[in-house]
Amino acid sequence: MKRILLICCCALLFLASCSNKKEDDIVQPEADNEAEISVIPNYSLSEDQYKILLPYRPSEARGAITNQVTNRVDIDELEEGLRRHSMEVFDPKKYVFEEGQYLDTETIYDLIDELNPKVKEKSKKEDQIKEHRNNPRVFSHVLEQNFLERKDDRVNLVGMSIGISLKSVYRFQTEIGGPNYYEKIPKAEMLEEGKKIAEKVVREIREKENVPDVPIMVALFREEEQSSPVPGSFVSKTTVKKGEKKIGKWESIDEEHVLFPSSNAKDKFYDDYQKFKEFGDKLEEYFPNYVGVVGNGFYIKKNLTRMSIEIPIEFFGKGEVVGFTQYTYGLVKEIFPNHYDIEVSITSTEGAESLIYREAGSEDPKVHIFH
Repeated sequence: MKRILLICCCALLFLASCSNKKEDDIVQPEADNEAEISVIPNYSLSEDQYKILLPYRPSEARGAITNQVTNRVDIDELEEGLRRHSMEVFDPKKYVFEEGQYLDTETIYDLIDELNPKVKEKSKKEDQIKEHRNNPRVFSHVLEQNFLERKDDRVNLVGMSIGISLKSVYRFQTEIGGPNYYEKIPKAEMLEEGKKIAEKVVREIREKENVPDVPIMVALFREEEQSSPVPGSFVSKTTVKKGEKKIGKWESIDEEHVLFPSSNAKDKFYDDYQKFKEFGDKLEEYFPNYVGVVGNGFYIKKNLTRMSIEIPIEFFGKGEVVGFTQYTYGLVKEIFPNHYDIEVSITSTEGAESLIYREAGSEDPKVHIFH
């Protein structure tokens, strides 16, 4: 959503300014070129955000994720969600974040090719389709994130998180340029396969000579369909202790992104569905150019923790933008309770027009109108 983009831009400016402050920590990355100097900013944006090592070093597998995971919202949730779950293992008050530096693109592609089933070529098209359906390629991508700790004038790797992205729907072709076929993958089947894949990925990491022996948090992510407007979610996680190669007990993750309005939202979260419907109905009643509203509710253990709403509308002047935003602001206060975060992005064909957001526990939303 647009608020996230705004916050990211502010964060970059903030961190850049921090790099010139005398109180920032000047360090050298472990096992790096002795001439390379890095900076740990003195401040983070909030207590639940990691400080990020500067200058920013991109992942060794930069760009690989976009070739493997087809839905942009899945990519964002895989990255952000893995960092969120990592906080339970690697305290953001103690550790610094950095993108993965050990699994490069070639290694990741080799793992995906090795750990997905090989489909035998058949002479008959019907046989090829059956072969694909019986041997779906579940494994899409492996995402690495690193966590560093300052020791004297250096930062050392002290932890690693691995996100394993798994398909809920397998799309395949029997010939180049031919039609696409789809095979749904049951969650239980995906989980079983994902845990096997995780064992082999952890073993691969432990066998790499250049990777320090640190705890590894592993989380399994279930992708949504390619065209889904809301992302998939993490379904299971575990932590492999320092010095260990085998995975022990897995912990189930009960979280879900839910599209509003939808039959799924109505069936599973009826009260929230009704509030969302009332919100849309009142917008439609007073603004004839209103064309609809779409929401993404994020639930943890069946409790709504964040609602992101996007409203596309046709405007004919800035006064209309202000009036629509004021009216929407009032509806947010009137209809939605304040025990979860809410964000409303109002857009037109020209782009972002305004943003309304309120953090859980706050009474009044904040508003920004773009100029």
